[in-house]
Amino acid sequence: MVSAFVSLGGVSGISGIRGLKKSSRRRNLVWMDAGNGNGNGASTAPLPKDAMKDQSGMMDLDLTGSVPRRNTRAVRVGDILIGGANPVVIQSMINEDTMDIDGSYRAIRKLHEEGCEIVRLTVPSLAHAHAVGFIKEKLRTEYEDVPLVADVHHNGMRIALEVAKHVDKVRINPGLYVYEKPDPNRVEYTEEDFKKLAEQMKEKLEPLIVSLRDQGKAMRIGVNHGSLAERMLFTYGDTPEGMVESALECIRICRELDFHNLIISMKASKVPVMLSAYRLLAQRLEAEGMNYPLHLGVTEAGDGEYGRIKSTLGIGTLLAEGIGDTIRVSLTEDPVKEIPVGYGILQGLGLRRTMVEYVACPSCGRTLFNLETVLHEVREATKHMPGLSIAVMGCIVNGPGEMADADYGYVGRGPGTIALYRGREEIRVVPEEDGVQELIRLLQGDGVWVDPPELSAEQEETVEAEAVAA
Repeated sequence: MVSAFVSLGGVSGISGIRGLKKSSRRRNLVWMDAGNGNGNGASTAPLPKDAMKDQSGMMDLDLTGSVPRRNTRAVRVGDILIGGANPVVIQSMINEDTMDIDGSYRAIRKLHEEGCEIVRLTVPSLAHAHAVGFIKEKLRTEYEDVPLVADVHHNGMRIALEVAKHVDKVRINPGLYVYEKPDPNRVEYTEEDFKKLAEQMKEKLEPLIVSLRDQGKAMRIGVNHGSLAERMLFTYGDTPEGMVESALECIRICRELDFHNLIISMKASKVPVMLSAYRLLAQRLEAEGMNYPLHLGVTEAGDGEYGRIKSTLGIGTLLAEGIGDTIRVSLTEDPVKEIPVGYGILQGLGLRRTMVEYVACPSCGRTLFNLETVLHEVREATKHMPGLSIAVMGCIVNGPGEMADADYGYVGRGPGTIALYRGREEIRVVPEEDGVQELIRLLQGDGVWVDPPELSAEQEETVEAEAVAA
């Protein structure tokens, strides 16, 4: 039975799905194979003492409370670095037809102003590739040089070569670059067949690889679960292994041409498939001495709450294991709505601080004020100060202890009174009706407070519309 955890350069990654249960008679931990409901194959032998140090029997866990990062090389995309010791980068993609230069410009600018650091656009034809040049120039002259990624599919070498002049990164799907007509009489793909098709792919990709290499630009090898090449499907099935082999074939071609500005993705709409593919890729890259950064995403996640949950489960799980250097939350909504979800995932894991961190209890019978209303008031008053951590706690019983990591605290002290804290220290007790204003006064006195930025006319209209909708 294989180990449940493998070391990825000091980072723990789950290699198999296993469950743990405690024996009712002994304090030994019993490893159970998830695919075996009756427990056959489980061992009740005491685990080595070292394995018990984290009280779970799972080895190589980081018990410091911090999220480790897989060691990767840094790849430049415009003025952004992905991988290395750099923060995890937020990406998205516009919905506009790239031929609509003004519309694409506005969409890219809107995403960037929301916090999106790299923007992708689709380039289905040579005319679209030329249009990207005008979009890039408009961004440079009227706004700023936002890093752009071109999505090129279906034997689009002429398109890719043209658009490579104008963007900072080109994304290709290796499953779509060499067409293989399915043969109903085929019984296998031989090693010779694989070599021949790999050579065909190299011939197709070499001009693009050389162009990007010589310009100092990047490529994303973007494998999709739903569009694997025929030889991968035939040999490996519709599996994470087929996805990984597809990526590795393309990576080796790039390495033969001395091109290393690579970012790899393994996207799938099913979270378990996506998790398995990225974990396996991380293992294979480690085994072969490659340290390329990874782009995470659950493709076609859908919309609304469920789309956000799926994205968070897939992206957040891998980031918590140290896997991932840039992310895109894919929602069937305005792409601008993807950005807060991405930043929320990163902030929740402590990987980036891009907004105020609010710590709040769920409320109970001891709560001395309307917690939901007060949390909203505190957030509205302080949300413009990213990096700050503020706790809003309903009562004194758990408040000071539970909010120990917060910079400031707002705690129910007694009927009609609020205690304000700086860290663990109670600073003053104030009437409940003055609580929010007194918190602001405390922040001002500590030199922490900054005045909120003035809203543009467009932003004021948005705020008013949201207030009416609420």
